[in-house]
Parts: sequence; C-alpha cells; structure tokens
Amino acid sequence: MPVYKNVAKIRQAKGITKTAVAKSLGMSLQGYRYLENGESRLDVERLKLIAKKLGVNCSVFFDDKLTDCVIKEQV
Repeated sequence: MPVYKNVAKIRQAKGITKTAVAKSLGMSLQGYRYLENGESRLDVERLKLIAKKLGVNCSVFFDDKLTDCVIKEQV
C-alpha cells in the first residue's frame, strides 16, 4: 500500500484530525488533503513531522504489517 494511505490509516486509528496534522505541518487543510490523497508529493521532512505528530517511527508508513500493528494497538 502506498505510504500516504498508511499515513491516513494510522491518523484515523489514532483519532487525530487532518486539521491537527495540517496545523502541525504549518499548511492548509486542503494542502494536507492533497498529501494524504497522493495528489501531492510527500517529502521526507514532512513525513518525519507527520510521524512525530502521530507518535510513530517513519518506517511504519513503508510497511503494511507495521501499519496494521500500530492500528491494532489503538483498539
């Protein structure tokens, strides 16, 4: 699964809004939506900031099994 989809899945599982993540990145909600929908490039620096906001390691986004583990921990 693409990285941006794993970002969205983890964000939702943790109950964090798109608005909250957008604010932590210093960007608009629309701009963040583009990132999370794969319509805009998600660079490493932004990915690090998103990981910090979500309380996970960046590597989680690249591994579907790790993403699923993080999600299961939230239940």
